Amino acid sequence: MTQTNDAAVASSGGVGKKAVLLVFIGLMVTELLSSLNETIFATALPTIVGQLHVVDQMQWVMTAYLLTSTIALPVYGKMGDLIGRKGLFLGAIAIFIVGSTLGGFAGNMTWLIIGRAVQGIGGGGLIILSDTIVADVVPARKRGRYMGIIGSVLVLSSIAGPLVGGWLTDGPGWRWGLWMNIPLGILAIASAAIFMRLPKIAVSKPRMDWAGMGLLAIALTCLVLVTTWGGTTYDWGSVRIVSLIVAAVVVGVLFVLVERHAVEPVMPLTLFKDRNFNLTTIAGLIIGIAMFGTDGYMPTYLQMVTGVNATQAGLFTLPLLLALIIGSSATGELVNRTGHYKWLPITGATIVAVSLFLLSRMTPDLPIWVLCSYLAVMGIGLGACMQILVVIVQNSFPASMVGTATASNNYFRQIGALVGASIVGSLFAARLVRLLADQIAGGVVGGSNSITPELVKGLPQPLHHIIVGAYNDALTPIFLFILPIVVIAVILLCFVVEKPLATTIEHDILPESLDIDGGDGVALAAASSSDDARTSMDSQIEIEHHARRNTR
Repeated sequence: MTQTNDAAVASSGGVGKKAVLLVFIGLMVTELLSSLNETIFATALPTIVGQLHVVDQMQWVMTAYLLTSTIALPVYGKMGDLIGRKGLFLGAIAIFIVGSTLGGFAGNMTWLIIGRAVQGIGGGGLIILSDTIVADVVPARKRGRYMGIIGSVLVLSSIAGPLVGGWLTDGPGWRWGLWMNIPLGILAIASAAIFMRLPKIAVSKPRMDWAGMGLLAIALTCLVLVTTWGGTTYDWGSVRIVSLIVAAVVVGVLFVLVERHAVEPVMPLTLFKDRNFNLTTIAGLIIGIAMFGTDGYMPTYLQMVTGVNATQAGLFTLPLLLALIIGSSATGELVNRTGHYKWLPITGATIVAVSLFLLSRMTPDLPIWVLCSYLAVMGIGLGACMQILVVIVQNSFPASMVGTATASNNYFRQIGALVGASIVGSLFAARLVRLLADQIAGGVVGGSNSITPELVKGLPQPLHHIIVGAYNDALTPIFLFILPIVVIAVILLCFVVEKPLATTIEHDILPESLDIDGGDGVALAAASSSDDARTSMDSQIEIEHHARRNTR
């Protein structure tokens, strides 16, 4: 494989400064569009399911987007190497607009889910291509600055998503969360077509690992369907669930066999020979389950149980995100000062477990400030462990493998997000339907599928208490179910080997193929860091916000 001529681009000044600025503004807009749509419906879900009359499918509004965007990541990464990124980027925006249009005009839940799935196919491209296009127009030594700005946009979108969704739901309507993407997407296409002038970089024509990508997508889809349908829509022992489990295992085995012989495997099996990679990847997947399982459905809980509107529900989730940022900054400073890191993810995961226990004790009468403090506890725990896990992975491999290792680690964390959203969503919906089925029969027009926050507020007091209690009892025990899994993560992290952190970074010319699944952005951010360990840690914090979009 031919290496990029990045050094030549850098020495010649690369793309002009004005052109870089125009391209970069366009990239930030598309990043904002993609990441906003991962969380914008968290506060709108109660109203959506009430209007479309399908409460038992509400988890698919978020799961569909996460699933297709995750599957799309490695595909866009590899195709960008083969045919260039500008055409793919424009195509991804167009697909995103099509999905937004389908979802915005959806008359039922099925079409909304289809629209969100199409959105995810485009959103996955926006996520990965925005990062790798930066590498095409910015010299390596300056790349960290731009990646840091993109990271700040991602943090902003994580905070703004529930707030924008709440404001739209309370104002013009939740459909505008989809319709607003149409004019913005058209503007992004126009600006990219006119101003995006990417340098012609000669690369070899690597053989696409289509078989590996396809098998990975099938296995992931089977896994999500099992966690979504199992024990709710279908019994765990049903033919459909058992068949999906068998299919996931068989496809997983086939994937391993294919990757062993692939010329350019989408996920090199040599990664799994490293002890720290395996332990931190499993722990990261578990932490992803806890984070996305909590963050995705707390706004719904707040609206239905505490009676706040959608905008206020978004505001009340801010303690989690702000505490996460504080925790990330504090741990970065600690690692910079001491050079020791093993105890931080162990402590962070333990704090997450404590927060899950606290959330499982919530009651309808709990003061909101106490509930917010519980979310802040979880944020501190997540901040203390998430980006450190990435540092451990990167410190375990040579510079030539850092991008691929980080990308694979983030991919499994995205799976954790998917599984967390699916499990919590399906369990929450199933428990809620079961609790409401007998208690409100005939008491609410349209039944349990038509309940909205506005409707609950206007109900007679006895019926109001029944519904509020059902929402509380449907969600809070699920946090207790997740707690033992997080304890397993704590135990696994105890066996991580603390290797001395590198104080210098090898400035390799990075192969373009490292952009698979976010690897390019990760490796480039690492390569452009200074010798200062604190700068390296700051880059990882930005990377972690990228993973949340993904995540979450």
